[in-house]
Amino acid sequence: MPVSTADKRAAFKKLHESGCFIIPNPFDVGSAIALQKLGFKAMASTSAGFAWTIGKADNRVTVDDVCDHLAAICAAVDIPVNADYEDGFAHEPDKVAINVGRAVKTGVAGLSIEDFTGDAKKPLFDRALAVERIKAARQAIDADKSGVLLTGRCEAFLRGVKDMDLVIGRLNAYAEAGADCLYAPGISTKEEVSTVVKAVAPKPVNLLIGSSGLSLKEAEAIGVRRISVGGSLARTAWAGFMKAAKEMAEKGTFTELASGYPGGELNKMFG
Repeated sequence: MPVSTADKRAAFKKLHESGCFIIPNPFDVGSAIALQKLGFKAMASTSAGFAWTIGKADNRVTVDDVCDHLAAICAAVDIPVNADYEDGFAHEPDKVAINVGRAVKTGVAGLSIEDFTGDAKKPLFDRALAVERIKAARQAIDADKSGVLLTGRCEAFLRGVKDMDLVIGRLNAYAEAGADCLYAPGISTKEEVSTVVKAVAPKPVNLLIGSSGLSLKEAEAIGVRRISVGGSLARTAWAGFMKAAKEMAEKGTFTELASGYPGGELNKMFG
């Protein structure tokens, strides 16, 4: 019997109460099903990984694209799905609220809203506006008592603004505005991660691995609650595809095809 959306959301919240868990990032329905089969307890979408599957660059997909994608993944798996919901696909808080309401209806158990403007010259929304955007997302989630978990995401380190005081100040402000979980992609050293975890406690912290070499055990030891990998799984898949395709295009040989995952095993997994 399929697991209900309400049960997925309750399970997702429970995961954030103690310990540390990996929330890998599938890029399509097939990769989502594979991750569930491997025993992961939750997963998260990846904006970049999904964009590449439909031939677009990261941050170039539409809210329609993403909501269709989220609905398909949520329907395909029985574990909670967290949405990388970028900037809410709007700048104005009222429009963010409308789009968050759409995401809630896809069946997600959680979603993140980031403070990246999309403008490299001024990468972060003004703090006051960023806080209002989190408040708007919270209100949209609570409008129908959905129980969706909201992650407030500060993009400073990822966008070249290496200011720890700014990051901590924003994360705490997002928590006060209604964020349940906090996330600062780009922090990488054990010292940086520990500083953030301690500064925002007791709120759970999501850590992006890919910009950090920490293991699950090491992250848990310093208090991280959740680990995601962003577009890394998608990039890994693309690496194999491009290596084999380039060999065929440039050399006319096919040796890289021998590195493919066995088709019979894939059929068993999806059968």
